[in-house]
Amino acid sequence: MRDESQDLWQAGGSRHDLSRRDHALDPAREPPLGAHLVTPRRGYTHHGIYVGRGRVVQYGGAFLGLRRGPVEEVALLQFARGRSISLRLEESRQFDRDEVVHRARARLGEDSYNVLTNNCEHFCEWCVRGEPRSHQVDGLFAMCCRVRRGLVALLVRSLFPWRNSARVSADRHLSTGDTIV
Repeated sequence: MRDESQDLWQAGGSRHDLSRRDHALDPAREPPLGAHLVTPRRGYTHHGIYVGRGRVVQYGGAFLGLRRGPVEEVALLQFARGRSISLRLEESRQFDRDEVVHRARARLGEDSYNVLTNNCEHFCEWCVRGEPRSHQVDGLFAMCCRVRRGLVALLVRSLFPWRNSARVSADRHLSTGDTIV
């Protein structure tokens, strides 16, 4: 379904650290009210909700990973910090744009930032969908699980090398059709 925000997309633009759902904002146009904004940072993306008149509500969160901050309303330029801004396409928006703004402003002053459970992306997803979620954290956990599985497999092969050779031998017999007794 097409809405007014689709007129704001700019062809091209940097996709560094951005999702397929993020589309570059034309800097000459104002974002739509209640838009989920995303801007790249070193190693992650920062998220905020556009509340009109050049203002964004964001979780102050970690600045360079060193300090926590409250939910605050800042100028669009302060949110971007000189970087590009993209709009996050929301496939299943739970609330209309005015309600998204209301939900964002209702949490102004909250100071419960946690990079894994209550970060700027959790905040924006809650404002738009009613469900606090961070795709960045989900991806990090998935990567950690893959690394853990690989390390466990490596450890098992190192500690029990005979199990690995027995498995390879069994696999060789099965592929040739031999029966193992």
